[in-house]
Amino acid sequence: MTDATVPATQAETPTPQAQQEKIELNRREFLNLAWLASLGFLTLSIGGVAVLFGMPRFREGEFGGTFTFGPVSDLPGTDVAPANFPKVKLWLSNDPEGVTALYKVCPHLGCLYAWNDQEFKFICPCHGSQYEHDGDYISGPAPRSLDKFVITIEDENGNVLATTPEDGGPVRLPDNPNAIIRIDTGTKILGETHT
Repeated sequence: MTDATVPATQAETPTPQAQQEKIELNRREFLNLAWLASLGFLTLSIGGVAVLFGMPRFREGEFGGTFTFGPVSDLPGTDVAPANFPKVKLWLSNDPEGVTALYKVCPHLGCLYAWNDQEFKFICPCHGSQYEHDGDYISGPAPRSLDKFVITIEDENGNVLATTPEDGGPVRLPDNPNAIIRIDTGTKILGETHT
């Protein structure tokens, strides 16, 4: 009897391979797994697109990046209207004190101001704020002077000859007429508040 009971016990306990062969997915479990996998791929795709959309990509010559104006010799004169660059949202103003890059948005409520040739100043069409050639406040409801961008003037080898002071004042032009003017439209200096 003992011999007969031993083989019967071994026949009842399945081996690990037999246990793996017995696991089968029914249709409902398969569809649940497929649904969860699809949902996971969709979540990853949307998350990846959201991250790529949120990352800033500023290219040379676009707003938010570095804008290369060109040589100092191409600057407008001090007695003419500032140069307008709508793609990068700036006015390039040349005064006897130096050159200034002005952000093209009025600090009052964000309107786009314009240059007025008859009065030789900037005037905001929304609420009438007025600014001088270099962006200094004249009159109107604006709380401060115009915001400015950082200018760097480099020689042909890339050596920095002059840059915008911390207070946003004009950049003195070097004697080198071939020096290149670069404007960082991603770095803005707030205009001086008035009382």
